[in-house]
Amino acid sequence: MKILLIGATGTIGKAVAARLGTEHEIIAAGYTEGNVQVDLADADSIKAMFELVGKVDAVISTAGLANFAPLHALSDDDYQLGLSNKLMGQVNLVRYGADYIKLGGSITLTSGVLARKPIPGSASVSMVNGALESFVRAAALELHQLRLNVVAPVFVKETMAMMGIDTEGGVSAADTAIAYEVAVTGDMHGQTLDITDYI
Repeated sequence: MKILLIGATGTIGKAVAARLGTEHEIIAAGYTEGNVQVDLADADSIKAMFELVGKVDAVISTAGLANFAPLHALSDDDYQLGLSNKLMGQVNLVRYGADYIKLGGSITLTSGVLARKPIPGSASVSMVNGALESFVRAAALELHQLRLNVVAPVFVKETMAMMGIDTEGGVSAADTAIAYEVAVTGDMHGQTLDITDYI
């Protein structure tokens, strides 16, 4: 399969590329690096990426920005970042990318466990993740030529270690990549894949 991987240079993206790259052709997309560049917050950038890459069998997004902060400290800009980048950026991958997916192909987005298991400081992130999962369930009802799913990672051990946080309770990027492989090679549609169900 030819797979367009957005966020390919990130921690999860690298692991997904390593897992799928042995059997499939990976086109790496990143903000400043990769085979093609894309800004998720810019609809024209997303359109240009698809025009450049052309038809693919699958799209995977492991990208998207949203800010953590206590509820009282979240600014308009904090909320807008999550809405315009992680939420609408990935929604637009579906809106503008569906016509570039070969019949029977798939699009896999990324939300996060905070949609259903929030923690203090996650109001904006949890909001965006929950909206993505609802979007996938609803949009899947109208997408018959392709499969649409979303993967919900937990905290990745490598990121936790970089932040100086105890990694117990986290999942490695390599294990996280398993769910993305299942989403691409499986037959589910309109589903949220929780990482912990696949390790």
